Amino acid sequence: MRRKSIALGALFAFGFAGSAVAQQCGGDFNAWREGVRQEAAADGIGERGLSALNGAGIEQKVLQRDRAQGVFNQTFAEFAGRMINDYRLKNGAANLKKYANTFARAQNEFGVPGPVIASFWALETDFGAVQGDFSTLNALATLAHDCRRPEIFRPQLIALLHLIDQGWVPANVTGAWAGEIGQMQMLPSDYYTKGVDGDGDGKVDLKGSSPDAILTAAKNLQSLGWKPGQPWMEEVRVPDQMAWEKTGRVTKLPRSEWAAMGVTYRDGSPLPADGMATAVVLPMGHKGPAFLVYDNYDIYLEWNQSLIYTLTAAHLATRLAGAPRFDVRSPEQGLAPETMKQLQTKLAARGHDVGKIDGILGAGTREAVRQEQLRLGLPADGWPTPTLFSNL
Repeated sequence: MRRKSIALGALFAFGFAGSAVAQQCGGDFNAWREGVRQEAAADGIGERGLSALNGAGIEQKVLQRDRAQGVFNQTFAEFAGRMINDYRLKNGAANLKKYANTFARAQNEFGVPGPVIASFWALETDFGAVQGDFSTLNALATLAHDCRRPEIFRPQLIALLHLIDQGWVPANVTGAWAGEIGQMQMLPSDYYTKGVDGDGDGKVDLKGSSPDAILTAAKNLQSLGWKPGQPWMEEVRVPDQMAWEKTGRVTKLPRSEWAAMGVTYRDGSPLPADGMATAVVLPMGHKGPAFLVYDNYDIYLEWNQSLIYTLTAAHLATRLAGAPRFDVRSPEQGLAPETMKQLQTKLAARGHDVGKIDGILGAGTREAVRQEQLRLGLPADGWPTPTLFSNL
């Protein structure tokens, strides 16, 4: 489930990401693999890791999955409604109790609350139950050889060879199609550089040990900039009229300014009149659910760049911490995926950078929608509606 950036900042911090060799891709696979072997040997990987590379091959089903990611063309209400279910809420609460000491250690050492970690654990693998059955070695070799994003996946392949060489994982380790491993679906570079032995058995086993997985996830979130003791997201109410163009994740204002505009907590109580930087996010427009997001929410986007996924993960964390289900309210009708593609085509023709024409309401499309709403005198909430579509 984890469709990260794939955390480019974290990848390039791993020492071997920037070499000239890492830019090679495509062509004869055997010749390409020999280039990887030379790079791996130069990076200190020994015979066990190099021997494992001999068994790496191309898997077409990995490329098919890479080309066919369509889950995020659902609305937030649809996606969250499906992903935050009774099973995850019940087992999340049970695991927070079962591993209470481990979660307490995660908060004490890394500053990350238990519900935040448990929400990722739930969404990624249903608490370790569904970790993926792709050969991690083949998946990363396939994606590194492919010329779509080799600068992302070749460093991960080298990191995996380090893990194999040092005996952290076997050569036949399995996981997700994009190379993530274990109960929290960690990329090999994060596994290698941030792995924590949480159960004290002398090794880091992110597949079989829940304490190892919990503490490694906490350390990873800390490394991404998690701020201890600060919130990540809270549900709010917005007034019928306000400066909608100021909403959206990238525009952060003091809570006092949102309060002055009429934004309150969900129960109607006032926001603190302080200077804490926050943004108001309206995933389904100004008539739909509304959330106040903090700097810690940005860390979710380091884990996964999808607004829909990260809002779902953040809300699930608040649910596990005791909050009620969000209020859907009465959002205006959105656009079907095919109509969204037509909208993106129209926006691109007007000079907006919407990225790939894929029918997915990503950050570029939301910003383009916001600009056109402003131009047309519509509420600039970034939510594309049939009214906007018909006026372009």
